[in-house]
Amino acid sequence: MKPAWKNILFYLLILLIILTLIGPLFTGTQKSTEISYSDFISQVEGGKIKNVVISGEEISGKLIDNKAFKSRAFVTTDLMSVLKENKVDVKIEPPAESNWVWNLFIQLILPLLFFAGLWYFLIRQAQSTNSQAMAFGRSRVKALAQMPKVTFVDVAGCDEAKEELEEIVEFLKTPKKFRDLGAKIPKGVLLMGPPGTGKTLLARAIAGEADVPFFSLSGSDFVEMFVGVGASRVRDLFNQAKKQTPCIIFVDEIDAVGRHRGAGLGGGHDEREQTLNQLLVEMDGFDPNINIIVIAATNRPDILDPALLRPGRFDRQVVLDKPDVKGREGILKIHSKNKPLSPDIKLSILARRTPGFTGADLENLCNEAAILAARRNKTVITMGEMEEAVDRVIAGPEKKSKVISDNEKEMIAFHEVGHALVAKLLPNTDPVHKISILPRGFALGYTLQLPLEDKYLVRGTEIIDQITIMLGGRSAEKLIFNEMTSGSSNDLERATEMAKKMVCEYGMSRLGPRTFGKKHGPIFLGRDISESKDYGEHSADEIDVEIVKIIDDCFEKAKALLSNNREKLDAIAKRLIEKETLEGDELDNLFRSCGFKTDEKPKPEDKEPEIKEPVQPKIEAAKEESTDSSAEPFKIKKIRRSPPGQQQISF
Repeated sequence: MKPAWKNILFYLLILLIILTLIGPLFTGTQKSTEISYSDFISQVEGGKIKNVVISGEEISGKLIDNKAFKSRAFVTTDLMSVLKENKVDVKIEPPAESNWVWNLFIQLILPLLFFAGLWYFLIRQAQSTNSQAMAFGRSRVKALAQMPKVTFVDVAGCDEAKEELEEIVEFLKTPKKFRDLGAKIPKGVLLMGPPGTGKTLLARAIAGEADVPFFSLSGSDFVEMFVGVGASRVRDLFNQAKKQTPCIIFVDEIDAVGRHRGAGLGGGHDEREQTLNQLLVEMDGFDPNINIIVIAATNRPDILDPALLRPGRFDRQVVLDKPDVKGREGILKIHSKNKPLSPDIKLSILARRTPGFTGADLENLCNEAAILAARRNKTVITMGEMEEAVDRVIAGPEKKSKVISDNEKEMIAFHEVGHALVAKLLPNTDPVHKISILPRGFALGYTLQLPLEDKYLVRGTEIIDQITIMLGGRSAEKLIFNEMTSGSSNDLERATEMAKKMVCEYGMSRLGPRTFGKKHGPIFLGRDISESKDYGEHSADEIDVEIVKIIDDCFEKAKALLSNNREKLDAIAKRLIEKETLEGDELDNLFRSCGFKTDEKPKPEDKEPEIKEPVQPKIEAAKEESTDSSAEPFKIKKIRRSPPGQQQISF
């Protein structure tokens, strides 16, 4: 009998006992007052009793005031004569037979059953508590039987990763084809990539395609407060898996248990290291004929122990990067297929508008658009909701309640137009897609550039132009108002950071092709918190001079560009103050009315405004190298909560 049914029967027994004990209270029988025989005779002679019922030796009835009574007496001729003389209606009934079986059940068997059930319940509770105390060593695997089935059709934006993993699925389905050729399936597959790129979704797709048992758990499920529990859970997990081969074990966030041993601020962590040691032994100790594949996911592969990454354990390492334009369009199709879309929605344009977005970001975008459409009582999602959702994901919700004075609004407008006009006048920049002075998130206004294509390398001239665009807002403030505001703080911070990387990391300065500074940081903290100085004081002074020179030259270039195009700056700023937001065709028409052609871009060889000692980087191409898995090719970052890759200048 299952434990659930045992508990149900026990509670039914308790209910039966309670009903038996309190049943007479709800039968509706009126309580009778027992009187003596002499009182009964007195009541009869006084005319207070009209009818009685005689059953054996028991006499019952009701008084004139409707009160019930009962008495006991032997029925004699004298009693019957008294009743007859006082005109009392007499009804004689046979005496009730005693049900000895029911009495025996009530008085003996029912109490025994109650105490037996109570004893059994207490014993079971004690055993359950004891088993829970000993269950720490059991693995907490999660079954995906009740989850919606996911296949490779539901995954987009990572075609190369899917091709790598399709071999795993094929081996689980037809292992003989591989064994006949002497091939061995990888024992482990490590999925690496930034958060939100679909690592867990891809693992579920593998399980859906292979149609084999799938054990899913997190790296943190292994470690508990008791020493040795993690290692015990690893053993239990693999013992369960061996009973259901072929199967897949998926460990999400494996860096929680697989971190580099012997590292950290306070030394090692014995419990975590014991768990990792047991995991290493289990992965390397299978029978090669047992079809168990371990799939793990992490966004911090740089902190994993080297023994976990060697061949024989995680043989195959699959990188899931942020999707390109084509991948983003495919992801948008998947997440919008069950949503009513208006015919005016063009997913290709949305894919271009969302560089740097991960699959999770795009799913959130579609959900935000659906929420906006429902809020506006629409039956379909239009392009307007999609565009608004992109802005919400990038910069946050619009703050309509924030009241800005006309003077500040004018400053913000010239600041944003300064960014946009410099971007329009420079050759190595992306087209300006939107300018807004409506407060959104932490920004009072922002300028959005829409890349024409995804970029994985950045040239030195492009970095110079990007720094110049960032300083375009400050240059406009200086040119128009001869004042400087605090709104440029974020622009200056990012411009300085980019200039420092040009000098210290990319070798794009007169100091030559070398790097300055070596980053260090405790692995367990997951970030670089210190940087060793591998250069002298003279080099430090030279670095400062180069950074200042780059910033000053870019500022003068931006100021010269805006000064030479003052009429355009005034016209666009005036229109922006009126409309508050300029984008798309409206912005293109405005640029065209100011003398720009729709696709006009200055050529790199065109003469630039004269500035003092222009900076010409020595290296034209650079690739940012970093051990941080979340690092992206160098591009202008956006304000907080914005995915990297999209170029946006915020005020």
